[in-house]
Amino acid sequence: MRVTVDELACEANAVCTGLAPEVFELDDDDQLHILLPEPPPELADRVRHAVRSCPKAALRLEE
Repeated sequence: MRVTVDELACEANAVCTGLAPEVFELDDDDQLHILLPEPPPELADRVRHAVRSCPKAALRLEE
């Protein structure tokens, strides 16, 4: 599993950071950073939920 962000589409709504803070982080400039681009299996369900919940569909997941 690999997660990426479309930085042009991301509006820094921080939904993903609330659902999987171990994987997603929003900095002081409202830039989203993916801390674990290849999250471990134990976070897979939370990452999938975060990707589905992105209001701008800015996150992509490759399984």
